[in-house]
Amino acid sequence: MAMKIRLARGGSKKRPFYRVVAADSRMPRDGRYIEKLGTYNPLLPKDSEERVKLDMERVQHWLDQGAQPTDRVSRFLEAAGVLAKKERANMKKAVPGKKAQERAEEKAAKAAEAAEAAAAPAEEAAAE
Repeated sequence: MAMKIRLARGGSKKRPFYRVVAADSRMPRDGRYIEKLGTYNPLLPKDSEERVKLDMERVQHWLDQGAQPTDRVSRFLEAAGVLAKKERANMKKAVPGKKAQERAEEKAAKAAEAAEAAAAPAEEAAAE
């Protein structure tokens, strides 16, 4: 049986609340699970102690049994110091596309020309 440590969503519409659970990977996200390992409330501030609560003893038990944490749960476990921090691919999603970069270069060139044009009369006036 392929075990996962994952989040099961609860809460109402636009008010998420998650249980951290050990579940068979074939079960639905909010469906049957074997054991509740903790909770995650994303609406609380990031520095709040109540945001992520985990029963570390049981989490370690399931990890020893071969359960695989999902990406989000593995981040919680890395923050708690249970798992070693792993490198993640930075897909450079924040970098603008080619056309946007070209437009930015053109805009910068126009701004530089305007600055030169404004500086030229000031230099002539200073020479006189």
